[in-house]
Amino acid sequence: MSADTTIVLADDHPIFRHGLKQLIEKQAGFRVVAETDNGRSALELMATHGPAVAVLDLDMPERDGFAVARRARELH
Repeated sequence: MSADTTIVLADDHPIFRHGLKQLIEKQAGFRVVAETDNGRSALELMATHGPAVAVLDLDMPERDGFAVARRARELH
């Protein structure tokens, strides 16, 4: 049995984030390991959980999705 693809979700709109989580987790082989509403904590969660995928909102508080992606790439 193969492991699930792990995902961190970061979006400052809770209804959208929770709906996306439900859609993702209905698909076999995918698991949301953490979610947040800002870029700073997205980086922390990515460091803690080491997900295979990060779904990032481009416009969110503390760091936008582009800044989070650039910093994650630098760190990992």
